[in-house]
Amino acid sequence: MKTPSPVSSLRMATAAAALAILAASPAWAEKYASIVVDMDSHKVLHAKEADEARYPASLTKVMTLYLVFDALDSGKLKLSDRLPVSKHASRQQPSKLGLRVGQTIKVEDAIRALVTKSANDVAVVLAEKLGGTESKFATMMNAKAKELGLENTTFRNASGLPDSRQVTTARDLEKLGEAMFFDHRDRYNYFSTPQFTWRHRHYENHNKLLAKVPGVDGIKTGYTNASGYNLMASAERDGHRVIAVMLGGSTGQSRDEHVAELLEAAFVSIQGGVSVFADSPGSSDKIASVKGAVRPKNAADALAFAQLQKFSAIDAAEEAESTQVAAVTQDDNSTEEGDASDGSDVTVDDGADDPGADSSAVADASTDAGASDVDAAPAVTPVAAAPAEAPAAAAAVVTTPAVAPAAPVVDSPLLAPQADAAK
Repeated sequence: MKTPSPVSSLRMATAAAALAILAASPAWAEKYASIVVDMDSHKVLHAKEADEARYPASLTKVMTLYLVFDALDSGKLKLSDRLPVSKHASRQQPSKLGLRVGQTIKVEDAIRALVTKSANDVAVVLAEKLGGTESKFATMMNAKAKELGLENTTFRNASGLPDSRQVTTARDLEKLGEAMFFDHRDRYNYFSTPQFTWRHRHYENHNKLLAKVPGVDGIKTGYTNASGYNLMASAERDGHRVIAVMLGGSTGQSRDEHVAELLEAAFVSIQGGVSVFADSPGSSDKIASVKGAVRPKNAADALAFAQLQKFSAIDAAEEAESTQVAAVTQDDNSTEEGDASDGSDVTVDDGADDPGADSSAVADASTDAGASDVDAAPAVTPVAAAPAEAPAAAAAVVTTPAVAPAAPVVDSPLLAPQADAAK
C-alpha cells in the first residue's frame, strides 16, 4: 500500500478537521463574508465575498463610537457629562439597558454599555446628544463613512437595529476597524472592557475571543436575523497586529471559531513569511513548510469555502422542498435566541445561546423596572432575492441585501475548484 506523503497527510487532516467543524455549525452561504488584513503593512491576507452587501447589525456601533471619540477629542463631550434619555431612546428594542425617560447616563458609562452590552437605547442617547436626532446623527455617520473611504456603506441608525437600507461590506467594516484603532488608539482599550455594571446588573462583554484567543484586545460583535452572527476582531502578537471581520455566522460559537482560525492563519503567514491561506499559490506546500507552527484547521480559506458549499446545497434542498409543498410556509426571520416570538427581526447581540435568555446580564435581587430584554421587535423590510450559481449540480437560491451576485472560482488545496455560491 502506498504511503501518503506528509503534504497529503496534512491535507487530509485539514479536511477532516474542517468537516468536523462544518458538521456542527457553519455559516449561512447567502450571508457569509470575511476579510483579514495585516494592519502593519495594510496587506489583505484573505478576502471572501468582501465586497458583497451585508447587514452590519451592531458593528454599526463602531461608527457610533468613532464619532463619540471624535467629540471627546474636540471637547464637545466630556466623559463626565450626563446625557438625558428621550422617549425615542427608551423605546429601542433589545439588546438594551432598559433606560427610562428622564433618566441620565454618563458618557463613560454609555461607552462601556456599547462595547459590552451593545445597548441600543444607549446608542440612541449618544446619537441624539451629538446629532440632535438619530436621523441627523445618521447623516453624520454617512459623512464620516465617506471621509474614511467606506465606499459601499450606508447608515440609517446608530444601533444597527434592522433597516433594509443600512448595508455595508466586510471590506468597509475592516477599514472602519483600522480607522478606529489608528485614529483613536488612546481610547481603543474600551473595546477590551471585560464587564460593565449598571444599577446592580453585571454585563459581560459579548466578544468571547477576548478571553480565549491570545492577543485579541477588541473589537465588536453583532447579530440580527438578517445579518447572522458578525464579528470584528483585532489581535497583536510579537509586535504584529491583524484585524479580521466575519459576517453571517449561523451561531455565535461557529463564528468565534472561524474568526479565531482566520487570526491564527494570519499570524502564521506573517511570522513564517509565507501565506497559509488557501487562495495563495502553492499554499498547501507552504503550510507543511512552516516549522511546527500550523495546526490542521489553519487553512481558513478552505474552511470558508467548505462552509459555503455545504450551505448552498442545504439552501437548494430547502427550495426544492418548498416547491413540492406549496401550502407550507417557513418563517425565515425566526431568531435562535427567542427574543421575538412573532418571528420579527431584532438585534440581540449574541450574548446568549439559550432561547429567550440574555446571559450577559446577571441581576441581583433588585431588578430595575423597564429593563426588559424580551420586548416585541419591529418587522424588517423584506429583501429582494437574487440568483446565485451553486456548486456541483445543485442550484442554490440565496438572498442578498443590495448588490448583484458574483461567483468567483476559489483555488482550495482541500477541494476541487468550484463556483462559489455565497453572495
